[in-house]
Amino acid sequence: MRNYSCLLIGFITLALGSICLAGPVPAFAASKAEIDRNVDPALKTLYSKYPAAKELAKNAKAVLIFPQIVKGGFLVGGLYGEGALRKGSKTVAYYNTVAASYGLQAGIQKYAYALFFMTDAAFAYLDRSDGWEIGVGPSIVIVDEGMAKSMTTTTAKSDVYAFFFSQQGLMAGMGLQGSKITKIEK
Repeated sequence: MRNYSCLLIGFITLALGSICLAGPVPAFAASKAEIDRNVDPALKTLYSKYPAAKELAKNAKAVLIFPQIVKGGFLVGGLYGEGALRKGSKTVAYYNTVAASYGLQAGIQKYAYALFFMTDAAFAYLDRSDGWEIGVGPSIVIVDEGMAKSMTTTTAKSDVYAFFFSQQGLMAGMGLQGSKITKIEK
């Protein structure tokens, strides 16, 4: 039985490696209208789960919302999503987020996240960078359910706050490390 498991894992690894070597698969980018249509319901979902996020939005310089990120992998993984940068209720730019990873991982997951830019410096960094590699630049605090319950606008002193929400599927781990956020033209 053990030999069959090793054989199966080897076959799957070979198949995934062949797919990766075959070249890029054309991506189907969303239009401005599609992204904007998904942002409002995503924010509504976020604000209903985390009322602190709604309060943060009132003081944020901008909010970058990715209404649907798709993350998947088996040994080699990646994620992709497109979102809108909002100042108030107006979309001012569009961005994508991309990441690749390798290691012990398996599964597929969809989720959303929002980044709240609380300082002019953090927002300016996003605006002037040619792709923001998370972990370089402004400090980010990932807000979990416990922190969200005790957070107020007077205790929120970091550059950027990240909220994850609407998770579906199963994949170990969730974070922003290794992600790159890049402005895209629509």
